[in-house]
Amino acid sequence: MCLGFGSAAAVLRLRYIPPVHILLIEDDTEAARVLVKGLRESGYMVDHAADGREGLSRALSGKFDLIVTDRMLPQIDGLAIIQQLRRTRLPTPVLVLSALGTVDDRIRGLKAGGDDYLTKPFAFAELLARIEALLRRHSGAAESAVLRVADLEFDLIARKVTRGGREIELTAREQKLLEFLMRREGQVVTRTMLLEGVWDLHFDPQSNLVDVHISRLRQAIDRGAERPLIHTVRGSGYVLREEEE
Repeated sequence: MCLGFGSAAAVLRLRYIPPVHILLIEDDTEAARVLVKGLRESGYMVDHAADGREGLSRALSGKFDLIVTDRMLPQIDGLAIIQQLRRTRLPTPVLVLSALGTVDDRIRGLKAGGDDYLTKPFAFAELLARIEALLRRHSGAAESAVLRVADLEFDLIARKVTRGGREIELTAREQKLLEFLMRREGQVVTRTMLLEGVWDLHFDPQSNLVDVHISRLRQAIDRGAERPLIHTVRGSGYVLREEEE
């Protein structure tokens, strides 16, 4: 059956799964820059607030899936932010980042309503693992840390991609693109969805940016395989699935 353009667009809107939206509250400019860059490259949408008052205002909007906050902040400290959120019964999970790492400090952070507490300095890989664990716990889903489509596997913790047991070397951007597609297995994703979810661009740069990266990913994933997994849907976008329909 052939769908008209309007019908196809409506189906795509219904099937769109938005990326996880994180609020980072951090007053250290350089630390915030590094964290925002790393989280976006890992597939998350990130908003940044530079002080406690702005952070609390944004957090109370309720539009975030997770909040990552420094503990010592100007105007309103991190624990006061959490207490205010919990008083308003906002269930958004909160991960506290702090240079204060004694047992008593961690206990105070958790008693204030924090869901996890990570002491500075920390490895970025551990931050990602904590975020993924909090999101799984909050959703109530026992989601695997490994994405699988046919014989393609993506270990999200080790950031390791294999197909048929063969390890595939991908750039960070290609990994982000692959994760976006694998999480939407069987769903057609448009260029706009990819630009927003993978590149955090809310406009079309009028270039072949998406096409070039899809081509490179397809070559890495499907080269030498019996069946391709990445397919082009003419006039709509791309889909990752085991077989062509």
